[in-house]
Amino acid sequence: MSMIKKIKILMAFLLLLFIPACSLGNPQSTSTSIPAPTTQQVISSPTPTETTVPPTATPVPVAAVVNGDAITLEEYEAEVARYQAATVITGTILASDTNTIVLGELIDQTLLAQAAEENGFIVDNALLQSRIDLLANQLGGVQALDSWIAKNGYTPNSFQTALERSIGAAWMRDHITDKVAVTADQVLVQQILVPTQAEADEVYAALQSGEDFLELASTYDPLTEGDLGWFPRGYLSEPTIEEAAFALQVDQYSQVIHTEVGYHILYLLERDAEHALLPDALRVLQVNAVQAWLAERRSQSEIQILVP
Repeated sequence: MSMIKKIKILMAFLLLLFIPACSLGNPQSTSTSIPAPTTQQVISSPTPTETTVPPTATPVPVAAVVNGDAITLEEYEAEVARYQAATVITGTILASDTNTIVLGELIDQTLLAQAAEENGFIVDNALLQSRIDLLANQLGGVQALDSWIAKNGYTPNSFQTALERSIGAAWMRDHITDKVAVTADQVLVQQILVPTQAEADEVYAALQSGEDFLELASTYDPLTEGDLGWFPRGYLSEPTIEEAAFALQVDQYSQVIHTEVGYHILYLLERDAEHALLPDALRVLQVNAVQAWLAERRSQSEIQILVP
């Protein structure tokens, strides 16, 4: 998997998990009491000849519109700043297409939140307040929460919008990942990996002459003996390796396969149609499921991007 893809996935899941975990602040409840008029007050009403003209609202700059829901320019720019700060904290390299990544994640969150509502999940005031209270307790009180909100570039309105969206998006993401089975058709594979075509041809010729694959694998990789472990379809970053592995019969080795890391010869030890997924493989398949859902959802949505 390329570094850029890893960063995207990492930041995809940071953006989806960071706000719900750190949630939104406890909005200060403010109310303005208007005194009742005394007998000396005179309240005038417009005469029939007077015209009351409502003030014209200033349009709010928008970065994108997703099925009618706007992502404001203010929120988008603030999220870019938070993304840049997160790369410093995590020690990752800032991607050259940062703005595209951030806007894409905001669009994805909006699509997920919209779907959550369509599935009957409503982020009501009680749920919002419970998240707010939880965050305030975690940070040490309302003042600490207010400080966190300001430090992270939120306004009260943008903070509430982000909270509502992130809660809905997280619910829908879990709704998707919960459908991923914990077992799958998997193969147990060993490989011989060499750096050159000449060496690969030599190994392949030795196998053709009857030499034992497992002994050769131990010779070329004494530490792991070329063990790739159990894996399902969709787990490896090299589709050609996966395709070759699932095309093999038990106790059969493959032809030479060239990838960016070298020249591979695979050997199928076992195959199990209902093998339990290891935690890492399950996480990868869950991420794949969310990405596939988003790709389909985007194709069915009306999305307007209004920034360069």
